[in-house]
Amino acid sequence: MHKLFTASLALALVAPLGALADGASSTAAEIQLLRNEMEAMRAQYEARLQAMEQRLLQVQRLLQVQRFAASTPPQAPVPVEPLQAAAPLPVANGGGANAFNPAMSLILAGGYTRTSQDPTGYHMTGLQLPAGSGAGPGSRGFGLGESELGLAANIDPWLRGAANISLHADNTVSVEEAFIQTTALSEGLSLKAGRFFSGVGYLNSQHAHTWDFVDNPLVYQAFLGTQYGDDGVQLRWLAPTDQYLELGAELGRGRSFPGSDTGRNGTGMSALTLHTGGDIGDSHNWRAGVSLLTAQATDQSLTTMDASGSKGINSSFTGNTRVWVLDGVWKWAPNGNATRTSFKMQGEYLQSTRSGSLSYDPGNAILSDAYRAEQSGWYVQGVYQFMPSWRLGLRTERLSPGATDYAINPALLARSGYQPNKNSLMFDFNPSEFSRIRLQLAQDKSRQGLADSQFSLQYQMSLGAHGAHSY
Repeated sequence: MHKLFTASLALALVAPLGALADGASSTAAEIQLLRNEMEAMRAQYEARLQAMEQRLLQVQRLLQVQRFAASTPPQAPVPVEPLQAAAPLPVANGGGANAFNPAMSLILAGGYTRTSQDPTGYHMTGLQLPAGSGAGPGSRGFGLGESELGLAANIDPWLRGAANISLHADNTVSVEEAFIQTTALSEGLSLKAGRFFSGVGYLNSQHAHTWDFVDNPLVYQAFLGTQYGDDGVQLRWLAPTDQYLELGAELGRGRSFPGSDTGRNGTGMSALTLHTGGDIGDSHNWRAGVSLLTAQATDQSLTTMDASGSKGINSSFTGNTRVWVLDGVWKWAPNGNATRTSFKMQGEYLQSTRSGSLSYDPGNAILSDAYRAEQSGWYVQGVYQFMPSWRLGLRTERLSPGATDYAINPALLARSGYQPNKNSLMFDFNPSEFSRIRLQLAQDKSRQGLADSQFSLQYQMSLGAHGAHSY
């Protein structure tokens, strides 16, 4: 009886200890499971927080550059994708390849052009245009305009990249822009590297589908080859002030007019820009600036008219070109709301000074001597949105051949006091921020004694995500 009692007592003591051991093992497994879940939640939280910080940097940069552009007509929204709470961000070795897909857009453009003068022989009396510059109204009849394929995306928290590929009517393709740009430099600094449109002036950095008229002004065609773009670097500084103030400096290859691509080791172009602006009350804002572009050219092909102004003489220029640009823009919209009515007036003055040597062949006798040309031009335009989706615009412009020194044998080349000029009337309909149909009538008097009546009907359509345009 005593032994049975002892065994029963031992069994009663051992059973709880076994249960306690089993419970301890189960508790340890649960603790490890909770730790794993906490680690997964922490990784997911950190990934989501990093994504939010990247988007915040992008929006802050956009607001800094465009903070005073409240009266700009509505444009396509900046493609900033919202965070989706229902879709968890990848953790550990999870997927997420779609996060690297760039925003894509395609601008389709085309139309019809009718001219009273043959555009094949287009020139500007008293000015020397680069060979194949594309100046003038273009070809007659129906035609495909310059379409543009764009890609843009953030690369990481510090850099973004963008590319714009131009699809031309003659079935050729060119890289209009392809660059990387910083997004997180401090003190208002931004650095861009690659191929891009220069920041000189007002219109130069804007893509063709954002122009208020079918074509760029004559002064841009004559002195900047329609639009100046280059391969290089650009540094901009946005001052931390209530009034908009931005300084810019550029160094480039100098590959396009007024420079020329010669494969030099050093730079062939430099540019300095200064722009300032601000608001005047709730309904007005403005921007003004001054820019200087300097470019080098070697054996640059030009088309120079003979003394009669009727025959082009092939020539080549070697030397330096300096172009000053003064620009100003004023915008009005009632209480800053441009959805119904608005008005924009802008103008630019360009002065070009070319100095070096000019070689030309008037007839199996190549001549070469010093060459210097001081020329200038300007345009002023106004665009009035009189009701939602409908706009009316008027532009007037003029060029001055100025003083041109051909040194030897000046009688062989054109010397005229004639000032090329042009007046344009524009009327367009914008069903949405993604589509536009435009009618333009122009009287082009670029050629002395030849007035060219031009009629243009143009369409522009935007497909896909397209970023907001600049001021």
